[in-house]
Amino acid sequence: MLEELFGDSLRIPADSGQVVTCSLSECVPAEYRADGAVLYGADKDRLAVITEVQLACDPVKHETWLAYIANMRARYHCPACLIVICPTETTARWASNAIHTGHPGLELRPLVIGPRNTPVITDVATAVGNIGLAAISAITHGQDPEIQTILATLTTALNSIDSSVAARYAEYVAVALTGDAQKEMERLMATTSFLYQGEYAQSLIARGEARGEATGEAKGEAKTLVMVLKARGIPVTDEQQARIQACSDIETLDRWVERALSVTTTDELFT
Repeated sequence: MLEELFGDSLRIPADSGQVVTCSLSECVPAEYRADGAVLYGADKDRLAVITEVQLACDPVKHETWLAYIANMRARYHCPACLIVICPTETTARWASNAIHTGHPGLELRPLVIGPRNTPVITDVATAVGNIGLAAISAITHGQDPEIQTILATLTTALNSIDSSVAARYAEYVAVALTGDAQKEMERLMATTSFLYQGEYAQSLIARGEARGEATGEAKGEAKTLVMVLKARGIPVTDEQQARIQACSDIETLDRWVERALSVTTTDELFT
């Protein structure tokens, strides 16, 4: 009957239908959380903009992205759009595809920001003039050969704006990056020249300090171990000494120190 009324615009599966509940609210509501949302304008002249950083292709997002827009429209009674920020061109192409809802004429084609349509910003003055674009440049060019320069430019530019705002930008970029780019951003945030120390940056500094203390303790244990062996007249080859000094596990080094008091050869430490 529906196909007779609507023709080719509506295709009904051949299997027989089943009646389901008419209530479209969930008994246990799912939480849909985008990476960011901004409401522009006032009164009737408003626009809700949803932003999502998408690191890889994920078909499930085609369902949640539709929910983002529907919920924003229902909550603020205004038009809403979705912007997806992708760090790779492969993900950007996937995100650009139309999402078909099944309703004739109703489809969602996200607005996508990716490496191809985002400039590489390595000039501090340019970054200062548009901090938002500089942050997006860092996210979308995480695999660019110039990523270290891009991140250094961004962190330098962030020093020119309010520290609380800068901290949010820096954390947003660090979380959105992956691999070596993320490590480099975290390294920059953990330096003393980083002026906008939010909680995330402080945690990085604390982690670095703890790692440095552990490394120093391990080096001290390794040095003590070699001294004990040599004091007992037990030969230590260059290879054995290198193995001892390369060990960073305190428990292992403690166990070796205890053995060093009774072994007759250095090889016995490692058995």
